[in-house]
Amino acid sequence: MKNTACGGSTIFQPHRTKTFKVSNDPKFEEKLHDVVGLYLSPPEHAIVLSVDEKSQICALNRTQKSSSNVPGSAADNDPMTINATGRLALFEAMNVKVDGTVLADFKPRHRHCEWLDFLKTIDETFPDVELHIICDNYATHKHKRVRKWLARHPRFHIHFTPTSSSWLNVVERWFRDLTQTCIRRGSFNSVAQLEAAIWDYLAQTNNAPEPFTWTANPDDILAKVARARAVLDKSQTE
Repeated sequence: MKNTACGGSTIFQPHRTKTFKVSNDPKFEEKLHDVVGLYLSPPEHAIVLSVDEKSQICALNRTQKSSSNVPGSAADNDPMTINATGRLALFEAMNVKVDGTVLADFKPRHRHCEWLDFLKTIDETFPDVELHIICDNYATHKHKRVRKWLARHPRFHIHFTPTSSSWLNVVERWFRDLTQTCIRRGSFNSVAQLEAAIWDYLAQTNNAPEPFTWTANPDDILAKVARARAVLDKSQTE
């Protein structure tokens, strides 16, 4: 919460918040250097992909239009919504090193078999090149069938982000923009309609991709984490 003094009174702004979750991963520093190193100095003759899944995307048919597009009106969402016929999971791989284009696929669920199918899609899309995959520690990414497949495909190099550190996976920013621009304010009569809207948004992204540039170095991040941990430790002892 942020407040400012104005005319002798305090103005509270509860809508403005800053959050930073501290990771308890014992290998946090090691994983941080590994992932940020790929952003700052990607290996030559290789592709770096930031990969994640957005699961349980539900098509919602809203009972009234949002006022977010009305000039002078605050953005809102109709609390009265109707669930459509189902949900879907969206798998994404952002080409971090080259141009920021996004490879996507829809799956009915979010399990190790769907993750393995998406790895095979990546394999077919980027043949004959070393692949560095940045992803989180979700159990499906480490399933024994996945590990066996990776062992047979040594050109795949998996880099796990630290636990509770989704901010290190840059494709999460694309998911954020997708949610805010396409999903949260949309109204969909069916899952198929939702899927079509996401494909349209994806096409717009790839028609005018924005190359990704990472600017924070590991030392600055570690210093910020140390400050956050100190504040957290102090609050727990008070």
